[in-house]
Amino acid sequence: MCWKTAVRLADFKSSIAVRLSLLFAVVALLVFVLIALLLNVVMQKELQRHQFEQIQSRAEDMRYMLLHVRPPDIAQRARERIDALTPSDGRARYWLWSEDPAFRIGTDLSMVLEQTRGHTGMVELESEGRHMRVLSLVLPANAVRPAVTLVVGIDVQPFTKTANGFRLALWVITAMGVLLVSALGYWVARVGLAPVARLSQDVCSIGPDNRAQRLQLPTLPLELAQLGASFNAALDRLEQAYHQLASFNDDVAHELRTPLGNLIGQTQVALTRERDVVHLQEILQSNLEELERLRLIVADMLFLARADQGERAHRLSVVSIAQEVQKTVEFMELLLDDAGLTVQIVGDQTAALETALFRRALTNLLQNAIQYARSGSVIVTQISQAGAQVQITISNQGVQIAQQHIPRIFDRFFRADVSRTNLPEQAGHGLGLAIVKAVASMHGGTVFAYATPDGTAVGFSVACDLTELGSVVLAPGRG
Repeated sequence: MCWKTAVRLADFKSSIAVRLSLLFAVVALLVFVLIALLLNVVMQKELQRHQFEQIQSRAEDMRYMLLHVRPPDIAQRARERIDALTPSDGRARYWLWSEDPAFRIGTDLSMVLEQTRGHTGMVELESEGRHMRVLSLVLPANAVRPAVTLVVGIDVQPFTKTANGFRLALWVITAMGVLLVSALGYWVARVGLAPVARLSQDVCSIGPDNRAQRLQLPTLPLELAQLGASFNAALDRLEQAYHQLASFNDDVAHELRTPLGNLIGQTQVALTRERDVVHLQEILQSNLEELERLRLIVADMLFLARADQGERAHRLSVVSIAQEVQKTVEFMELLLDDAGLTVQIVGDQTAALETALFRRALTNLLQNAIQYARSGSVIVTQISQAGAQVQITISNQGVQIAQQHIPRIFDRFFRADVSRTNLPEQAGHGLGLAIVKAVASMHGGTVFAYATPDGTAVGFSVACDLTELGSVVLAPGRG
């Protein structure tokens, strides 16, 4: 239905089959015209050769007589011979001229001599209303006659009619050939594009109720197989995005439902009876905490949405990564002391960073490491270079991440088991590592995680080369 409607609404001029048939017609026209021109040239050459042979054959009879026959009345014999050789329809004519008046034969003799003088080949002229092609021969004097000029001509009208008929036939054949090629080209295009029509029908049959349906690649021609594979891959990505969006909507609803439920419940309880000022202040304080949690969730979601739209880090500073890590560790010193943990920084590299975003990612990683680290252990921050990337890896000792959770820990709202943590009251809302992934992407990097023998290592990378980030604004470096 979708495909048929599209065909009905499509403009005829935009049809691929019509375009191909027109292209076939143009190519056929060029080929036929070229062939016709070449054939016309060949025909003209052949007609000229045939004319020359006819004139030469007629001239040879008179030439032989004038050179080898030597009676005393050679002039009279020549006149009789010319009369005998001249056809009654006047399609062939002879002229003879000499200083001796006895050897001057033919009408329009002076005009013919004037136009042929100095020419060794055939000459075209008009004589007695006929278009003639003539050949002039000069014969030297002999014992019985003076030097003479023999001119032989034939009427070119039959040859002209033949040429015109041949040209007309060529153009008629060319026109018919172009029309035939156009029709056959349209038919070939329709037959060749039939798989495209079937492909369109298959595509139109895919809808919300059968999102898992895919194009059958073995039935597609080789030229469309790659297109079909690309379309199926796009459908797979859309299907995955759809499931992610559905899961994300469920997670958002769940995350927002809890603080909203707390706010509504506490407010309803407070309204059941009169409360003193102290009690109302406690309720407002509790509600403020829930509202703050909602604000953080909304702010983090807006940040992740901008990252998904391809936003890049733009106010970059070339800084020491070890110094940025040290500043973040100092900022989290109270949490580390409460958990009885220390941080060891190994290595250093410089990179162009938007420091506010970078420290936010570090804070999330360190908070995650503190949450699952064994009390009294050391959190190791390893800074190393891997090709065009600088990697920041934070490893803790304690709760080891489950292998099945590793592919999902950077998903939004994903939480592993938090039963054994140093910060149970700050379990977060499941966006910390998703923000780390977004910050890494905004700096041209990636994220990674793996289990270690005594804990877990989680980290991200940033690009070393500023050109990988596109157009950026470099801010003054901060030490």
